[in-house]
Formats: sequence, structure tokens, C-alpha cells
Amino acid sequence: MKIRFWGTRGSLAKPGPSTVRYGGNTSCVEVMSNSGTRLIIDCGTGAHELGQAILREGGNARGHILISHTHWDHIQGIPFFAPLFVPGNSWDIYAPQGFGESLKDTLAGQMEYTYFPVSPDAFGASVRYHNLGEGCFQIGDFAICTRYLNHPALTLAFKVDCDGASFVYSCDHEPHSRELAMGEGMIHGEDLAHAEFMAGVDLVIHDAQYCADEYAAKQGWGHSTVEYAVTIGRASGAESLALTHHDPMRSDVQIDEIVARLQAQIGTGKPQVFAAYEGLELQLGSASIQAAGQLQTNLGSAVRIGDSQDEAVLLLIATDADVADRIGRAIAQEPVRYSVVQTIEEAAEFAAASMPSLVLVEDGLAMQPFVPARLGAMAGAAELPFVLLGGTGAADRGYADRLEEPWTVEYARTRVRTWLMRAECHWARPPLPDDEQERVAALHRLNILDTAAEERFDRHTRIAAALFKVPIALVSLVDADRQWFKSCFGTDVCESSRETSFCAHAIASNENILVVPDALQDERFRDNPLVSEGPRIRFYAGSVLHSPEGKKIGTLCILDVRPRNLSEDERRLLTDVAAAVEAELCTPQLKAA
Repeated sequence: MKIRFWGTRGSLAKPGPSTVRYGGNTSCVEVMSNSGTRLIIDCGTGAHELGQAILREGGNARGHILISHTHWDHIQGIPFFAPLFVPGNSWDIYAPQGFGESLKDTLAGQMEYTYFPVSPDAFGASVRYHNLGEGCFQIGDFAICTRYLNHPALTLAFKVDCDGASFVYSCDHEPHSRELAMGEGMIHGEDLAHAEFMAGVDLVIHDAQYCADEYAAKQGWGHSTVEYAVTIGRASGAESLALTHHDPMRSDVQIDEIVARLQAQIGTGKPQVFAAYEGLELQLGSASIQAAGQLQTNLGSAVRIGDSQDEAVLLLIATDADVADRIGRAIAQEPVRYSVVQTIEEAAEFAAASMPSLVLVEDGLAMQPFVPARLGAMAGAAELPFVLLGGTGAADRGYADRLEEPWTVEYARTRVRTWLMRAECHWARPPLPDDEQERVAALHRLNILDTAAEERFDRHTRIAAALFKVPIALVSLVDADRQWFKSCFGTDVCESSRETSFCAHAIASNENILVVPDALQDERFRDNPLVSEGPRIRFYAGSVLHSPEGKKIGTLCILDVRPRNLSEDERRLLTDVAAAVEAELCTPQLKAA
């Protein structure tokens, strides 16, 4: 794949005599796969010239724009990206999504009447918007994974794998450890996870706006030092490191001096360090790098369309009123329910009554290393994410992260967002039917839950699997908080959570059959663990089963790991098999059992 830099400046476009060689336009990188798929990462002012180059190619343009975050220096090129205004062109725009925000409206904010003469309605191209979180997804022949960065806005790094090579784009990002920002100390915690995300890639494109001696006055501004970028590049094992997001006050001569100093320190070791400049083209992918690190694909889908409908709950354990006030101000505009307690016992009582999405713990609390274990045990919630507030160094055992002092309200807001986004459920939970209590009561009256397997049900799942040529067929009964399988063909799993249940969606719908041709393309299911992890369901069809009173109690369902659909005749056949199962459910013999 070919990579070209169209903008490498950070924070503010700075054209002029002192920035001629490295360029004055803000972040914009173009990536072309060998097959011709076009990927654009960030759309700063460098996107203007890129757009003109695309127009000169002629024909209808098709491409994909990944936005790391929506700060101005990364989106100001959008209103000047000419291909968006050409009818017949087709563009997909991807960017991080916060709570309850519209990506389209966020990106269009700079084109409002007060600030700009035309609105996005003037776009002649077909433009589609996609919300991103952490995870992995595919664009043509590009395999892409994302990870949240440490910046005063929800920001993503992109790991791209294509044509036998891989690179990471990490811009903007601030070290979690103040020591590492100075090029000192051990890599740990979130900084270690940051390096591991880049493991084995051929190229790291990394934010390097500051030098260590400038950082003290820039803490909390959301950017890396060149020393940190080199430390992370070394730890990742990357072949090359491209420094980018150059400070607008940095001249060409000063950038040259920085690169020369770093190259002298590294010598002939990895990574090879250079500063990105406008017009620089890199070619990745050759026989020598075919063994580049493989992309991890167990993160689930990064493309977020349906979100959890549950309210996020933030619990703070702190005795310092100033800490409580700052966190309160940090989440004031977020749809988060916020509670503060001063003791572990109070926290456990709260957690037992209202399970938190995230627990923040003041560093100065006595016995704080034991808080996660004690609170988890007392609340019966071993998987709660815990984060320390204050202090320095690696987070203690049991804590996911630490927010080091000094931290601003704005900085805390983004970190809380990131922790909550990682903890929340990114798929549509099935709604409860209007007659839920009566429905569950009707199911329990059948006295069938947790009974042994029976041939009279198993024969129907065997027939369904053979008839529709699918690997899995189930008789699924939806209880109050689980789905239990009376008969399983193709799996040994006997039950699963109701919140991940496809069948729970089927019984909540107004139809008697639910068909999902491709779960990865369905906003209700694409991030569901049954889709993004095992058994990686792609196709589902379920015909509703009724109790003698007519209540929807479950489904006869068929599953496949490949996308497909059902014809009208096949839908009728599935309904016929379900009717046979329903007859067995309603027989006196089963009631007597």
C-alpha cells in the first residue's frame, strides 16, 4: 500500500517561509491499497490539495475518511474537500462517537450559517456517516483496528493492515505517565497497552508535538513528546517511526535538529526515525515484511450504530470535596448518573442496589489497593472497572488505570468518557414485551425449563438443520433473565444471557418470524458478543413458539456463520417446523412431567 502525507502540522495551519519543507497544513494522510481502495486518515487543511488531486484523476471518486477526533485541526478540510461536492462521488466518513451525539451534526458544526457560507446540504456526493468505538472492522481490503487515545476529546488510533504490511496512526495522544513524557521510567499500564496495540507493525505515525523540556507547561493539552514517541516506537518493535503533528511554532530547522538528535541516540537500532513532511510518499508491503504482526480481531466490531439504552452510572469513592466537585463538573454535560460516597462499605451498599458502570477511587483512601477486591466481593460484581484518581506511577493491582495529578476538568471528562465507552454494551438489548410478567408465568406453567433432553424435540432441530443446511438449530425458551435451550443441534451450550439473545428480540417483535440476513450489517446485533466473538453468528432466523394461552415463550431458530436469507417458501417451512415443536410443548405429557 502507498501512504502519502498531505498535512503534518498540529493545532494550527502554519504556512510560511519557516515551514516550507515540512509543510504548514494540518493532519491529512492518504492510503491507497494495491487494489485501489482509498483511505484518508484525518481531514485537516491538507485535505484541500488532496481533494484537488482526486478531481484531476477524473471519473467518479469513491473513498473512506477516518477521523481520529473532531478537533478543528483534524476536520477543517472537510468543507474544502472538493470531491464531497461532486454528484456521483461516494464517500464514507468514520469518527468516534460520544454519548447521544450525531456524528453528522458534529462534523457539520463548523459549516453552520454563522461560520461558513454553505452547509453540508450542498454536498453533491453520496455521504454516509459511521460512528466508531474500540474494536476492528473491514473497509475493502483494509483490516482496521481502533484504540482510544489520551486526549481532551474522544480520540482513536488506527491500526491498518493491508497488502502484507501494517501501520499505526496515533495522533493526538498524551502519555499517561509523566515520567515517560520526559523519556524516563518504565512503560506500564495504559502506556504499555498503547505500545502493545502497535506491536510488530512496519510503521508508526505518531504525535510528537512537544519536546521533553517543553512538556511541563503543556500537561493536559493532549500531546506527546518526541521522547515518548521514540520510547513507544521502540517498545512496539516497529521498523520505522514517522513523527508528525509538528508544533506550529516549530521551524524546519528545529525539526531537523530534533530528528538528528534522536537518530544519534538510536544509532542503527529500531525504529528508523524521521519527520513526516507534506508530499512524502511511503510504499509498504514487500516479501521482506510479509510476516508483519497480525491484527488482533477479538476486540469486536468498532463500527457502532446501536448503543446501549441503559444510563451510565459513575460511582466516586472520595473524602476530598474538591475531587468530588471536579469530577462532578467533568461529567455535568454527560448523560451519567453520578454518586459520591466516602467509605468502601457505602460503596458496596450502593453497588448492590445500583450496579455502577465505573468506579473512581481517590488515591489517598486508606487500604486503597484492596478496594476492588473488597467492593467486588461485597457487591457481587467482580468485573467492575476501577480507576485511581491522583498519585503517580503504575495503577495498583485491581485498577484498570490511574488519572495522575495535575488533571483538568476537561481532561477528566474525556478520560471518564473513554472508560465508560469501554465498559458499556454496544449492541441493542432486546426490549421487554408488554405482557412480560404474564408471558414468563405462562412459560413456567409448562414445567419444562431445566428438564432433560427429549427425542421428540431433538428430532425437530435435526430436521431444521438438515432442511435449511445450517450448522446450528435450537428450541429456545426465553426466561426472565436468560434463554434456555430445550434442544440443541450443533452446539453444547444449554443457555445464554437474555441481553445477547436474538430470540428475545423475536418474541418482542410484532411478527411471528425474525430473520437477520447478516448480523454484521444489522444495527441491533453487529457488536453483540455472539457476533463479534464466539460463535460469530452472521445469519439468524427464528419462528416464535407460543404457550397454550398464546403467549410468546421462545423460538425454533436456525443459525449460520455465513450471511444468507430465506425465501418466502423457506419462511413457511420454518414456521411449519416451529408449529410441530409448539404442539409438543402443549401436550399433556409434557405438563405432567
